[in-house]
Amino acid sequence: MPTFPDLDSSLDEGRSPGERRQGSGDNHITSNGKIEVEHVISKKLQLKRKAEFLKSDLMRQFDSHVNDFMDSLIEESTSLEPAPVPAVFSPPLSDKERNKLRYCQSASLHFRPPHGQGKQFVSRRSLLDELFEVNHIRTIYHMFIALLILFILSTLVVDFIDEGRLVLDFDLLVYAFGQSPLVVCTWICMFLSVLLVPYTLFHLWSQTQSGSYSHPKLYSFLFGSVFLLYQALGLGFLPTYVVVINSLPPASCFIIILEQVRLMMKAHSFIRENVPRVLTWAKDKTMVPQVSQYLYFLFAPTLIYRDKYPRNPVIRWGYVATKLLQVLGCLFYAYYVFVRLCIPQFRSISLQLFDLKAMVLCVFNSILPGVLVLFLGFFAFLHCWLNAFAEMLRFADRMFYKDWWNSTSYANYYRTWNVVVHDWLYYYVYRDFLWMSQKRFRPVAMLFVFTVSAVVHEYILAICFGFFYPVLFCLFMCFGMMFNFILHDQRKGPIWNIIMWTSLFLGQGVIICLYSHEWYAQRYCPLKEPSFLDLLKPRSWSCQRGLMVDSDRL
Repeated sequence: MPTFPDLDSSLDEGRSPGERRQGSGDNHITSNGKIEVEHVISKKLQLKRKAEFLKSDLMRQFDSHVNDFMDSLIEESTSLEPAPVPAVFSPPLSDKERNKLRYCQSASLHFRPPHGQGKQFVSRRSLLDELFEVNHIRTIYHMFIALLILFILSTLVVDFIDEGRLVLDFDLLVYAFGQSPLVVCTWICMFLSVLLVPYTLFHLWSQTQSGSYSHPKLYSFLFGSVFLLYQALGLGFLPTYVVVINSLPPASCFIIILEQVRLMMKAHSFIRENVPRVLTWAKDKTMVPQVSQYLYFLFAPTLIYRDKYPRNPVIRWGYVATKLLQVLGCLFYAYYVFVRLCIPQFRSISLQLFDLKAMVLCVFNSILPGVLVLFLGFFAFLHCWLNAFAEMLRFADRMFYKDWWNSTSYANYYRTWNVVVHDWLYYYVYRDFLWMSQKRFRPVAMLFVFTVSAVVHEYILAICFGFFYPVLFCLFMCFGMMFNFILHDQRKGPIWNIIMWTSLFLGQGVIICLYSHEWYAQRYCPLKEPSFLDLLKPRSWSCQRGLMVDSDRL
């Protein structure tokens, strides 16, 4: 039984001489012979507080030791030969499924990166799948569902009051995903070109490095130039031209442009990972990947190429259906967020000059929809969409994100928010920059990574929205870089997590406010013959309309 000497001494000091003599009895007796009830109660409360403090302190120490142990265990496991864990992913296995699992274990050598460097893939679940097994965390998910139900009910009630009937139309979704046949045709052309051109170029180039051809460096230069030309024109310019010339609506634009960026990153990874292997083992034809391996990589939810990945033995089709339904639910959730919180606000704001007061009010009113869109985008894409494809492909490494919500620094937030993209930037931009600079200029390498990420993000938004308004670029390069050095990894404690969340919420409000206002200004104040400077100048700075235009749309 633990003792508390300091508490015992404090109890002893609080007694009178008469009480000390009777301390071994059942009660504390005062000089007049009455039981001092208040004194006993206060001492019991002190003892209770002492025990609660000791309990919380022990739990904190235990939690810290367990976290340190698990982190070290995970780091050590990445250096071992990984194997899928069927007990976590699926029900008991049949003999056929066990044979598949043994095959996965025997092929674990292929999960390692070439020459022992680069990302190592291991079998692991997504963090939210584990957290949703806890009732307390699943309740938060239920709260978001309840909020969606309230959005739907409020929309139905308002429509019934205004129209006298229930209106169940989704004009915004129909408009946003318009011209879908053109989107599908464009995606098929992009995918087939990425499947054929990079692999064919690489296969032909690898034959020139076997020693039977003279001037292998000249062939490397020629094939490398053709590949870069394809990346810039075939995969870079043509899809963008299709989007711009056909004036595709926003959601259709995002589908094509995001797929364009994804396929470009995958093609780069395939060439970047396999060229050193061919140069090292030029006479070994088995070092050239098979078409099936490259095809699997194009669909796999990763941007880092490997010949083989850890695979699960079975596909849980119920899990796939659940994730796809959750994606659909997030899509309708975002629809109601825009219909109830964004469109009414920005339609009224766009009728007046956008001064400082209007901007401040707009930013703070946009924080709630901005935060909801942030959560919906994260949950729909990084969790549901990627896990659905991973399950269909039996892709076992589900670490598409980490616990970014616990970040106390922006440096950790950038590493954990989107692990898929972060890995590509780290291995192919940051590390390659350090390799070319002989591991010098690390701050310059970090700045280069931020610049590449900011430029690509701003390119996506500019093409999809149809105007150039570098809000996100400025937030990345100015506040993002500043917070990356101010809120660095040495910052610990809850206060820094609060600061991170506050700045993140405020940034989402700025993004939603400024881009939405510029969207309406572009439609309310069109220019007949705009100059190049007019295209660069935000229209919302000078637009003021007294009448609504295109009121049936956004």
